[in-house]
Amino acid sequence: MTHATYQDVSSEGEQPLPPTVAVLLAAGKSTRMRSRLPKSLHPLCGLPVTAHVVRACREAGVERVIVVVGHEAERVRSGLIEAIPDGHLLEFAHQERPLGTGDAVRAAQSLLASWPHTVLVLAGDTPLLRPQTLRQLVETRVRTHVPAVMLTMELQNPTGYGRILRDEKGRVIGVVEERDATPEQRRCCECNSSIYAFDGSRLWEALAQLRPNNAQGEYYLTDVIGWFVQQGAPVETVALEDPKEALGINTRVELAQVAALLRARLLEDLMLSGVTVVDPMSTWIDVDVTVGQDSVIHPNTLLLRGTQVGEECVLGPFARIEGCRLGNRVQVYASWLLDSVLEDDVRVGPYAQVRPNSHLGAGVRIGNFVELKNATLGPRVQASHLSYLGDVEIGEGTNIGAGTITCNYDGYQKHRTRIGSRAFIGSHSTLVAPVEVGEGAFVAAGSVITANVPADALAIARSYQTVKEGWAADYRQRKANKGEQKNASK
Repeated sequence: MTHATYQDVSSEGEQPLPPTVAVLLAAGKSTRMRSRLPKSLHPLCGLPVTAHVVRACREAGVERVIVVVGHEAERVRSGLIEAIPDGHLLEFAHQERPLGTGDAVRAAQSLLASWPHTVLVLAGDTPLLRPQTLRQLVETRVRTHVPAVMLTMELQNPTGYGRILRDEKGRVIGVVEERDATPEQRRCCECNSSIYAFDGSRLWEALAQLRPNNAQGEYYLTDVIGWFVQQGAPVETVALEDPKEALGINTRVELAQVAALLRARLLEDLMLSGVTVVDPMSTWIDVDVTVGQDSVIHPNTLLLRGTQVGEECVLGPFARIEGCRLGNRVQVYASWLLDSVLEDDVRVGPYAQVRPNSHLGAGVRIGNFVELKNATLGPRVQASHLSYLGDVEIGEGTNIGAGTITCNYDGYQKHRTRIGSRAFIGSHSTLVAPVEVGEGAFVAAGSVITANVPADALAIARSYQTVKEGWAADYRQRKANKGEQKNASK
């Protein structure tokens, strides 16, 4: 089974990461998002933005993750805890006032004052970071014994980023924010990604030296780099091969751009492992989605929120599948599936809807304009078109005719319908729950069933047909005569 998720580097035989804690900065107001929802919680490929950063830390082997919150702190806290499987293990620090990145890191000091190992500092809005990059940053700091390692990147257009300052020998001597930089410094293309690995035993001393001597009147974390250099302590850098990995999100435009990059990464992983994606540009996929080998995903298909797809499946075009588990050789055409299970060789669609808590046994056929809700269908059940099957249990091999409805709601509560194996429900039948149809029973087309039907019985519940010979011809003649009389009176 192929996972559309980040690669877990710890499973490839690498040594465990040295003891590390990560501090994620997520306290800002995010005013440029123009949203009532905090930026940290904006959805991105199945997870909130900051949850992707937490996930990268976890998969890199980071021991502890602390999220610094401020604006709408409780909402961010509860949103992240709910979104991450081990969210209860997250730690939170609170920045009382937005006084800059240095002040935000100091908010975590009470939790980390005695931590002697590496402290990773990351922006909470960089969801493209890979676990491998974080491992390299930490391992570089431990190997070199320096107080700080910076993740840097070369940008053709560095507008908006802090610039790395180096001396004539190429040694880092500081970082200058763009708004504080001279014209010559702004021409530098080596930029700060705002991602660092610090020596925890020296970080707090450096933070205590910060002063708000800048255009914004804030405590810049970047000033820590210059202070270390002034103390004669070298600072190392790790250069990103792909600067996109450190892209941050400040606007909804950037959110969409990052989402496209993340989807492309996930789809590339699937294709390289044996899944056919006919049109990656129109295919959407969330993290934690799994797809089996030799499955085919057609255009305009969405695989969302933990969906698991077996091997040799055919999905789409125009399929939306969320929170579902699909067996092998399942086919879904232009249909919507939510929180349900489809066993092997099931076929759904086109234009069907499978609503939550439905379970389709092996070989089930669900055709066009069929809706299921809280429905359990045994193997080889067929409902080929135009039916509503809600709160129902249907036994193996039963056929449901077109237009069948299970009337599950009496205006106050829901009731179940039970249909046995190898039964036949004729077209345009209405089953008023609670009601049971026994094994092998037949329900005549057009019947309204309000009482149980025994096994192997035939139920007919409709009025007798009356035929009046010649009535239609007489009716048309009467209409014609009335028309002639009306014209004559004019």
